Amino acid sequence: MSYSTIRVEKSGPLAWLTLNRPQARNSMTLAFFRELPHIMAGLDRDDSIRAVIIKAEGRSFTAGMDLADLAEIISDKSASARERLRRLILEFQESISAVERCRKPVIAAVHSHCIGGGVDLTSACDIRLAAEDAVFAIRETRMAIIADLGTLQRLPTLIGQGRTRELALTGRDFSAAEALEMGFVSRICQDQEKLYGQAEKLGLELAANSPLAVQGTKEVILFSQENGLRAGLEYVAQKNAAVLQSNDLMEAVRAFREKRKPQFKGD
Repeated sequence: MSYSTIRVEKSGPLAWLTLNRPQARNSMTLAFFRELPHIMAGLDRDDSIRAVIIKAEGRSFTAGMDLADLAEIISDKSASARERLRRLILEFQESISAVERCRKPVIAAVHSHCIGGGVDLTSACDIRLAAEDAVFAIRETRMAIIADLGTLQRLPTLIGQGRTRELALTGRDFSAAEALEMGFVSRICQDQEKLYGQAEKLGLELAANSPLAVQGTKEVILFSQENGLRAGLEYVAQKNAAVLQSNDLMEAVRAFREKRKPQFKGD
Protein backbone atom coordinates (compact mmCIF):
# COMPACT_ATOMS: atom_id res chain seq x y z
CA MET A 1 0.00 0.00 0.00
CA SER A 2 1.02 3.63 -0.44
CA TYR A 3 0.87 6.13 2.40
CA SER A 4 0.76 9.92 2.49
CA THR A 5 3.39 10.50 5.18
CA ILE A 6 5.67 7.43 5.10
CA ARG A 7 7.34 5.66 2.18
CA VAL A 8 7.84 1.92 2.67
CA GLU A 9 10.50 0.07 0.67
CA LYS A 10 11.65 -3.52 1.09
CA SER A 11 15.16 -4.66 0.21
CA GLY A 12 15.88 -8.30 0.95
CA PRO A 13 15.37 -8.87 4.69
CA LEU A 14 15.20 -5.13 5.43
CA ALA A 15 12.28 -2.71 5.39
CA TRP A 16 13.09 0.99 5.00
CA LEU A 17 10.51 3.43 6.38
CA THR A 18 11.11 6.98 5.16
CA LEU A 19 9.31 9.91 6.78
CA ASN A 20 8.12 11.57 3.61
CA ARG A 21 6.86 15.12 4.16
CA PRO A 22 10.12 16.97 3.42
CA GLN A 23 8.31 20.16 2.50
CA ALA A 24 7.07 20.33 6.11
CA ARG A 25 10.27 19.01 7.73
CA ASN A 26 8.43 15.70 8.26
CA SER A 27 6.23 17.17 10.97
CA MET A 28 3.83 14.59 12.38
CA THR A 29 0.21 14.91 11.28
CA LEU A 30 -2.92 12.99 12.25
CA ALA A 31 -2.36 10.92 9.11
CA PHE A 32 1.15 9.99 10.28
CA PHE A 33 -0.10 8.66 13.61
CA ARG A 34 -2.76 6.61 11.83
CA GLU A 35 -0.48 5.21 9.15
CA LEU A 36 2.44 4.25 11.39
CA PRO A 37 0.74 1.46 13.42
CA HIS A 38 -0.76 -0.03 10.25
CA ILE A 39 2.70 -0.18 8.67
CA MET A 40 4.36 -1.64 11.77
CA ALA A 41 1.68 -4.32 12.15
CA GLY A 42 2.19 -5.36 8.53
CA LEU A 43 5.96 -5.62 8.96
CA ASP A 44 5.49 -7.58 12.19
CA ARG A 45 3.49 -10.18 10.22
CA ASP A 46 5.87 -10.27 7.23
CA ASP A 47 8.22 -13.23 7.75
CA SER A 48 10.51 -12.03 4.94
CA ILE A 49 11.42 -8.90 6.94
CA ARG A 50 13.95 -9.31 9.74
CA ALA A 51 14.86 -5.69 10.55
CA VAL A 52 13.31 -2.24 10.03
CA ILE A 53 15.15 1.04 9.44
CA ILE A 54 13.44 4.41 9.95
CA LYS A 55 14.95 7.41 8.16
CA ALA A 56 13.68 10.68 6.73
CA GLU A 57 13.56 12.62 3.50
CA GLY A 58 14.69 16.25 3.26
CA ARG A 59 16.38 18.74 5.57
CA SER A 60 15.22 17.28 8.91
CA PHE A 61 14.43 13.93 10.44
CA THR A 62 11.31 15.48 11.96
CA ALA A 63 10.26 18.80 13.45
CA GLY A 64 7.82 17.00 15.75
CA MET A 65 4.06 17.48 15.93
CA ASP A 66 2.53 19.43 13.04
CA LEU A 67 1.53 22.78 14.58
CA ALA A 68 -1.40 23.32 12.20
CA ASP A 69 -2.91 19.99 13.23
CA LEU A 70 -2.19 20.75 16.89
CA ALA A 71 -3.91 24.15 16.71
CA GLU A 72 -7.01 22.55 15.21
CA ILE A 73 -7.06 19.81 17.83
CA ILE A 74 -6.93 22.21 20.81
CA SER A 75 -9.17 24.95 19.40
CA ASP A 76 -12.35 23.54 20.98
CA LYS A 77 -12.37 24.40 24.73
CA SER A 78 -15.48 22.43 25.75
CA ALA A 79 -15.48 19.64 28.33
CA SER A 80 -16.44 17.07 25.69
CA ALA A 81 -13.53 18.23 23.54
CA ARG A 82 -11.14 17.57 26.41
CA GLU A 83 -12.31 13.97 26.58
CA ARG A 84 -11.88 13.61 22.82
CA LEU A 85 -8.39 15.07 23.19
CA ARG A 86 -7.54 12.55 25.92
CA ARG A 87 -8.61 9.68 23.65
CA LEU A 88 -6.64 11.14 20.75
CA ILE A 89 -3.48 11.35 22.87
CA LEU A 90 -3.95 7.69 23.83
CA GLU A 91 -4.31 6.86 20.12
CA PHE A 92 -1.06 8.70 19.36
CA GLN A 93 0.66 6.86 22.21
CA GLU A 94 -0.44 3.53 20.74
CA SER A 95 0.94 4.60 17.37
CA ILE A 96 4.42 5.19 18.79
CA SER A 97 4.19 2.04 20.92
CA ALA A 98 3.54 0.04 17.73
CA VAL A 99 7.21 0.64 16.86
CA GLU A 100 8.31 -0.77 20.22
CA ARG A 101 5.92 -3.72 20.03
CA CYS A 102 6.96 -4.76 16.52
CA ARG A 103 8.80 -8.07 16.93
CA LYS A 104 11.36 -7.06 14.31
CA PRO A 105 14.27 -4.92 15.60
CA VAL A 106 13.87 -1.27 14.58
CA ILE A 107 16.82 1.01 13.83
CA ALA A 108 16.44 4.81 13.74
CA ALA A 109 18.86 6.61 11.37
CA VAL A 110 18.64 10.27 12.39
CA HIS A 111 20.00 13.30 10.56
CA SER A 112 19.59 17.01 11.33
CA HIS A 113 16.66 17.97 13.61
CA CYS A 114 14.82 15.35 15.65
CA ILE A 115 12.47 17.42 17.79
CA GLY A 116 9.62 16.67 20.20
CA GLY A 117 7.68 13.76 18.76
CA GLY A 118 10.86 12.67 16.99
CA VAL A 119 12.39 11.84 20.37
CA ASP A 120 9.21 9.92 21.25
CA LEU A 121 9.58 7.95 18.02
CA THR A 122 13.29 7.23 18.31
CA SER A 123 12.99 6.33 22.00
CA ALA A 124 10.64 3.53 20.93
CA CYS A 125 13.21 2.13 18.48
CA ASP A 126 15.67 -0.56 19.51
CA ILE A 127 18.84 1.07 18.15
CA ARG A 128 19.55 4.71 17.28
CA LEU A 129 22.25 5.90 14.88
CA ALA A 130 22.92 9.57 14.13
CA ALA A 131 24.69 11.71 11.58
CA GLU A 132 27.13 14.27 12.97
CA ASP A 133 24.64 17.07 12.24
CA ALA A 134 21.82 15.50 14.28
CA VAL A 135 20.18 17.73 16.89
CA PHE A 136 17.67 16.40 19.41
CA ALA A 137 15.28 18.23 21.74
CA ILE A 138 12.42 17.38 24.07
CA ARG A 139 10.96 20.72 23.04
CA GLU A 140 7.50 20.38 24.63
CA THR A 141 8.12 22.49 27.77
CA ARG A 142 9.14 25.40 25.54
CA MET A 143 5.78 25.05 23.81
CA ALA A 144 3.79 24.90 27.09
CA ILE A 145 3.13 21.16 26.60
CA ILE A 146 3.97 18.04 28.58
CA ALA A 147 5.69 15.39 26.44
CA ASP A 148 3.00 12.72 26.31
CA LEU A 149 3.93 10.09 23.71
CA GLY A 150 6.50 8.04 25.62
CA THR A 151 9.70 10.06 25.97
CA LEU A 152 9.23 10.63 29.70
CA GLN A 153 8.59 6.92 30.23
CA ARG A 154 11.23 5.41 27.91
CA LEU A 155 14.14 7.83 28.02
CA PRO A 156 15.05 7.27 31.71
CA THR A 157 15.77 3.60 30.94
CA LEU A 158 18.12 4.71 28.16
CA ILE A 159 20.00 7.66 29.67
CA GLY A 160 18.98 7.77 33.35
CA GLN A 161 16.63 9.91 35.40
CA GLY A 162 18.98 12.85 35.96
CA ARG A 163 19.70 13.56 32.32
CA THR A 164 16.10 12.91 31.30
CA ARG A 165 14.86 15.47 33.80
CA GLU A 166 17.37 18.08 32.71
CA LEU A 167 16.58 17.68 29.01
CA ALA A 168 12.81 17.41 29.50
CA LEU A 169 12.50 20.33 31.93
CA THR A 170 14.74 22.72 30.00
CA GLY A 171 13.70 21.68 26.49
CA ARG A 172 17.22 22.50 25.29
CA ASP A 173 18.86 21.10 22.20
CA PHE A 174 21.47 18.35 22.53
CA SER A 175 23.90 17.29 19.82
CA ALA A 176 24.70 13.91 18.33
CA ALA A 177 27.97 13.91 20.30
CA GLU A 178 26.12 14.49 23.57
CA ALA A 179 23.51 11.86 22.63
CA LEU A 180 26.34 9.36 22.06
CA GLU A 181 28.05 10.23 25.34
CA MET A 182 24.84 9.71 27.32
CA GLY A 183 23.97 6.48 25.50
CA PHE A 184 20.90 7.63 23.58
CA VAL A 185 22.55 6.83 20.25
CA SER A 186 25.06 4.03 19.80
CA ARG A 187 27.01 5.36 16.81
CA ILE A 188 27.67 8.62 14.96
CA CYS A 189 28.32 8.74 11.22
CA GLN A 190 29.97 11.52 9.25
CA ASP A 191 27.06 12.26 6.91
CA GLN A 192 23.73 10.87 5.68
CA GLU A 193 25.29 8.57 3.10
CA LYS A 194 27.50 6.92 5.70
CA LEU A 195 24.59 6.92 8.17
CA TYR A 196 22.38 4.91 5.84
CA GLY A 197 25.25 2.63 4.91
CA GLN A 198 25.87 1.91 8.59
CA ALA A 199 22.15 1.36 9.21
CA GLU A 200 22.00 -1.12 6.33
CA LYS A 201 25.12 -2.95 7.53
CA LEU A 202 23.68 -3.21 11.04
CA GLY A 203 20.28 -4.29 9.73
CA LEU A 204 21.86 -7.07 7.67
CA GLU A 205 23.89 -8.14 10.70
CA LEU A 206 20.66 -8.47 12.67
CA ALA A 207 18.98 -10.26 9.77
CA ALA A 208 21.77 -12.86 9.64
CA ASN A 209 20.89 -14.09 13.13
CA SER A 210 18.08 -16.48 13.93
CA PRO A 211 14.82 -14.49 13.76
CA LEU A 212 13.44 -16.63 16.59
CA ALA A 213 16.34 -15.58 18.82
CA VAL A 214 16.37 -11.91 17.77
CA GLN A 215 12.63 -11.42 18.13
CA GLY A 216 12.55 -13.44 21.36
CA THR A 217 15.38 -11.34 22.79
CA LYS A 218 13.49 -8.13 22.02
CA GLU A 219 10.33 -9.51 23.63
CA VAL A 220 12.23 -10.55 26.78
CA ILE A 221 13.92 -7.14 27.10
CA LEU A 222 10.58 -5.34 26.86
CA PHE A 223 8.81 -7.75 29.20
CA SER A 224 11.58 -7.48 31.81
CA GLN A 225 11.60 -3.68 31.53
CA GLU A 226 7.88 -3.55 32.26
CA ASN A 227 7.61 -6.38 34.81
CA GLY A 228 10.92 -6.55 36.67
CA LEU A 229 13.78 -8.99 37.18
CA ARG A 230 12.06 -12.07 38.62
CA ALA A 231 9.17 -12.04 36.16
CA GLY A 232 11.66 -11.45 33.35
CA LEU A 233 13.71 -14.49 34.34
CA GLU A 234 10.63 -16.68 34.40
CA TYR A 235 9.55 -15.33 31.02
CA VAL A 236 12.91 -15.96 29.33
CA ALA A 237 12.93 -19.52 30.68
CA GLN A 238 9.61 -20.09 28.94
CA LYS A 239 10.77 -18.45 25.70
CA ASN A 240 14.05 -20.34 25.55
CA ALA A 241 12.38 -23.67 26.28
CA ALA A 242 10.74 -23.25 22.87
CA VAL A 243 13.73 -21.77 21.01
CA LEU A 244 16.16 -24.44 22.23
CA GLN A 245 14.16 -27.04 20.28
CA SER A 246 14.20 -25.03 17.04
CA ASN A 247 15.63 -26.06 13.68
CA ASP A 248 17.62 -22.81 13.76
CA LEU A 249 19.61 -24.09 16.74
CA MET A 250 20.34 -27.35 14.95
CA GLU A 251 21.48 -25.33 11.92
CA ALA A 252 23.78 -23.26 14.15
CA VAL A 253 25.39 -26.44 15.48
CA ARG A 254 25.81 -27.91 11.98
CA ALA A 255 27.29 -24.67 10.66
CA PHE A 256 29.78 -24.55 13.54
CA ARG A 257 30.90 -28.10 12.86
CA GLU A 258 31.15 -27.47 9.11
CA LYS A 259 32.92 -24.11 9.61
CA ARG A 260 30.40 -22.10 7.58
CA LYS A 261 27.87 -19.36 8.18
CA PRO A 262 24.47 -20.62 9.34
CA GLN A 263 21.38 -20.13 7.17
CA PHE A 264 18.53 -19.45 9.57
CA LYS A 265 14.92 -19.90 8.47
CA GLY A 266 13.09 -18.94 11.65
CA ASP A 267 11.64 -22.33 12.51
